[in-house]
Amino acid sequence: MNSRLPAAAVIILTTAGCTPIDTTLGGAVRHNIAVQVVDPNPRYEGEVMEGGDGLRGAKAVERYRKGDVKQPAAMSTTVGSSGGGGSRGGGSTSSGG
Repeated sequence: MNSRLPAAAVIILTTAGCTPIDTTLGGAVRHNIAVQVVDPNPRYEGEVMEGGDGLRGAKAVERYRKGDVKQPAAMSTTVGSSGGGGSRGGGSTSSGG
């Protein structure tokens, strides 16, 4: 019995070092979630949202069913603007040979 006591003490002490102890009880996780929430109590009641008119949506569906769909307005792009993406040359994988 006496020989088992030191062995048990060694096992308990070595396994206690492997146990993670969170003194904040998940405080860091709760903080990270709270930081990512913009407004936990948004006030949407009574506010008209853009595109949220039901009558307008119903008319659009009816036009779609009849085949009388409004075409979107044409958009133009800026000519001559330089983009910042792409590769810088070199690194070609095809052989010219």
